[in-house]
Amino acid sequence: MAHAPQIKVPATYMRGGTSKGVFFSLQDLPEAAQVPGPARDALLLRVIGSPDPYDKQIDGMGCATSSTSKTVILSKSIKADHDVDYLFGQVSIDKPFVDWSGNCGNLTAAVGSFAVSNGLIDASRVPHNGVAVVRVWQANIGKTIIAHVPITNGEVQETGDFELDGVTFPAAEVQIEFLDPAAEEEGGGGSMFPTGNLVDDLEVPGVGTFKATMINAGIPTIFVNAEDIGYTGTELQGAINGDPKALLMFETIRAYGALRMGLIGNIDEAAKRQHTPKVAFVAKPADYVASSGKAIAAGDVDLLVRALSMGKLHHAMMGTAAVAIGTAAAISGTLVNLAAGGIERNAVRFGHPSGTLRVGAEASLVNGEWTVNKAIMSRSARVLMEGYVRVPGDSF
Repeated sequence: MAHAPQIKVPATYMRGGTSKGVFFSLQDLPEAAQVPGPARDALLLRVIGSPDPYDKQIDGMGCATSSTSKTVILSKSIKADHDVDYLFGQVSIDKPFVDWSGNCGNLTAAVGSFAVSNGLIDASRVPHNGVAVVRVWQANIGKTIIAHVPITNGEVQETGDFELDGVTFPAAEVQIEFLDPAAEEEGGGGSMFPTGNLVDDLEVPGVGTFKATMINAGIPTIFVNAEDIGYTGTELQGAINGDPKALLMFETIRAYGALRMGLIGNIDEAAKRQHTPKVAFVAKPADYVASSGKAIAAGDVDLLVRALSMGKLHHAMMGTAAVAIGTAAAISGTLVNLAAGGIERNAVRFGHPSGTLRVGAEASLVNGEWTVNKAIMSRSARVLMEGYVRVPGDSF
């Protein structure tokens, strides 16, 4: 029996923020995968090693977590006043499914670096020493992101002393600006708060009815109070990811929240939309010990936040969810703002399972609608490996 040989596809394996994924230049993909569709999805699934009923992704580049089962496709931008188009694919671990419904804020930190290093940016835009300002068109959600990429001796600087909780080693700081990050989704007719309310009573069959802030900013996110669902906000991954009943509860909340936000038309559609919306729970500051063993004091943070991604508690915080946190914290009356003391603020530092993170956002009420001009945070990025990824030639 004849078997198709493996093919080589140029690729770069990169860490961005607290995530990592396989990056491709669009023109380097096999022709059938250069356009959206089944062939592209099948290729990316095989690259990452999904679907894997063992939940290990041993036969691929994924590492069996939502933070590492990720792919990125980049190309020179077709949009005016932009440098690069960025398309993100969240690959399901155990299902034959690539979710294109949202952005990855963490991998955004690596987009500018990849673009500069791979010739996607006009050389005249890159200083010999200084900072390259890369205007990114986030194609999943139709938004502009600006990456400030450090350049030393004409090359991207990746090493440095910037420390990011959730990442073991320091690196160079990359500042990211998410411009007009609200209402990128179809739900709610383009409103930051698709239900029209800062806080709703969310009825979840089999779980209960409790307060929720549902917001479209960075990524659609459902915020609930930790105490309303039996938590303190100091939990680490083991407290939730090893509890099937808890995971089912969060998935049920996510599904009914998505329906309430108008992101899906019926509850069954939630299973085909795993990447969005996110579910997060918030609490007032408290002492806890992060997953690294680092002690976090109540006085170190403005509030506590824990968030789930692809059905599991995230080990740190998704970058896009951090945008949602910063935006909601800036709007008086949301559950996030109330957990942070209920005061007006344009920046917030929150505690997550791996430590703390600061994010800034400026929100304002215009003609009865909340708007946010931009959210800002610092991340880091680094090339882990570059060359070719191999897949069986008949896998897509």
